[in-house]
Amino acid sequence: MAFLRSTSPGDGEAELHGQAVVLRHPAMGDYLAWAQLRAMSRQHLVPWEPQWSRDELTRSAFRRRLRQYQREMKEDLGYAFIIFRVSDLALVGGLSISNIRRGVAQAASLGYWIGAPHVGHGHMTDAVTASLPFAFVTLGLHRLEAACLPHNTASARVLHKAGFKREGTARRYLKINGTWQDHDLFALLQDDARA
Repeated sequence: MAFLRSTSPGDGEAELHGQAVVLRHPAMGDYLAWAQLRAMSRQHLVPWEPQWSRDELTRSAFRRRLRQYQREMKEDLGYAFIIFRVSDLALVGGLSISNIRRGVAQAASLGYWIGAPHVGHGHMTDAVTASLPFAFVTLGLHRLEAACLPHNTASARVLHKAGFKREGTARRYLKINGTWQDHDLFALLQDDARA
């Protein structure tokens, strides 16, 4: 069962707890572990992500990333987390709730990545599940959406295990690794999560 310790959605001290992982907002002190994991996982990550910039793994790029996360959090547009394994506090990946739409939608997009050494250990399913109370209770969302490439069976498996339902395919939906690509669309409703 996930546990959330926070006084407000934008609380920089918020932690989300799963069975074997803990998620928290990234800080500058995480740069080295983040850059090392992303560098060693580059071949694994590049096929599933937007095209990496030339300075993708530099300290200054990480600093810009953190400033963007802070802006989005302050404006209630998105919340970024990094994921640590509880047993040894090793950084294993990242998760974001972004593109928050309020008003009649009350919806957001879920995105995540996992470092190559940690694939297949259940950490991402645990992290996604741990993020659900934050999305549906703390943020008060009605709908959480996710998209994955049709051939990304591991990501689809994570979403199914967390309760997401496949809703269809969006043609040339996101530009991944420099190419517009079709994506399978998944969603989880607040009512689904309660059940």
